[in-house]
Amino acid sequence: MTRVLVVDDQSLIRQAVTAILEGSEGVDVVGEAPDGNEAVALARRLRPDVVLMDIRMPGLDGIAATARICTDPELEAVRVLILTTFEEDEYLVAALRAGASGFIGKGAEPDAIVRAVRSVHAGDALLSPAATRSLITKYVLPRDPSEPRPLPPELRDLTDREREVLLLVARGLSNQEIADGLVISPHTAKTHVNRIMTKVAAHDRAQLVILAYETGLLEPGGAEGPAGR
Repeated sequence: MTRVLVVDDQSLIRQAVTAILEGSEGVDVVGEAPDGNEAVALARRLRPDVVLMDIRMPGLDGIAATARICTDPELEAVRVLILTTFEEDEYLVAALRAGASGFIGKGAEPDAIVRAVRSVHAGDALLSPAATRSLITKYVLPRDPSEPRPLPPELRDLTDREREVLLLVARGLSNQEIADGLVISPHTAKTHVNRIMTKVAAHDRAQLVILAYETGLLEPGGAEGPAGR
């Protein structure tokens, strides 16, 4: 059973999303919140598996609420999935940096929303490689492509194999796909990913994607960057 907390300041959206999720087998909406402060309070009290989080809300917004949830040691198992509109693209990188596991549009089909919630609960980052490259290029990477991006201490602490796995995670590969590509077991691939997240203090795979682009490990076109060579 996937336990979900729905957060949006518009009651109609909360009701609609709750109805979609409650009508799906294996999904239980355990609570609703109209703002970030209540979302954090309910997350601490209810311990949902997934928080479906709006970005723009009065008081504490979705980015700040995501950060509070994802940096709370007692909520380590809680995953945040951002509900977004096209107009909010500029906020998505900040949400991913804050620890969100991914994002899905408010206009998505009901089945897609359910799949997204289940995917995030399973530990996957809900990030389309194409969408991520677009966001990174527009909102993260330096305007001058020749501007140096020094290798941070976090990447220097990674082994060669861990950098290789990080590169594959950033390209959107699942643990099974990483295992197939490197001819290792899925368990070993998962172990590598978990160790990388521990070393770089990442809450989620999505933060690994941001890190890979920001440090130059991966270039926007999908090619390995100078930091990975």
